[in-house]
Amino acid sequence: MKFEKHDPMERLKPYIKYFVVSENELENEYKVFPSSGLVIGFQYRGQLATIHSSIENKLNSAGISGITDGYKIFKNSADIGTILVYFTEIGFTHFASHPANELFNLSLSLDDIFDRKCVNEVKEKLATSSTAKQRIDLVEQFLLSHLKDIQTDKLIVEAIKLIYRTNGTIRIKELNEKLSISQSPFEKRFRKVVGTTAKKFASIVRFNTVLDNLNQTKSLTEICYENNFFDQAHFIKDFKQFTGDTPENFKRFL
Repeated sequence: MKFEKHDPMERLKPYIKYFVVSENELENEYKVFPSSGLVIGFQYRGQLATIHSSIENKLNSAGISGITDGYKIFKNSADIGTILVYFTEIGFTHFASHPANELFNLSLSLDDIFDRKCVNEVKEKLATSSTAKQRIDLVEQFLLSHLKDIQTDKLIVEAIKLIYRTNGTIRIKELNEKLSISQSPFEKRFRKVVGTTAKKFASIVRFNTVLDNLNQTKSLTEICYENNFFDQAHFIKDFKQFTGDTPENFKRFL
């Protein structure tokens, strides 16, 4: 199995965190946990599907997944090869006219968002490319061709920084006060740019902080209270929503 991260070119760094080249010779079923940005996937060989309630739903070879508030189960065919594009928190809106929140909890075909002819051209070229560099170059050119000349919403960027600075524990009321904006217009702007509400985004940031802490020697009680959960029951409930498992069971298999 291969899972290689690649940095984007300088022009794309404000919008793309990194690319991943993922290859697997074996059929595999796996969970994907919520992340803080949208993700595009191009399968240059093989097939990917989602599984929900034991029903398998085959995905288009070029697709996009919005931010989710729970885990998803994916299944790949044998001998699969994928290029993944991980957007920064504000990245997606610089390429597409769709508000990011319209993709919340969805996995869509990429031609629902971008011109079908352009998407098909990239898919065809990726299938005949032989190296990771060639494939990443193709995806970068696709992204550059859709990059829009718009201003980044600096207030939302500042909100994201404040959420990360507190590891997702800041209250939204406090966030509004620090940014000197009322809740309703703030939420509308945040959802459009980031893809979910500020509260749900903060809970995803907090969840990922908890995941990082599980690798350390801290007890679950320490992790619970350090991340401002009111009690263990609340902690376990949130953790199960994001992973489908209890923190104790999850930690056992790390």
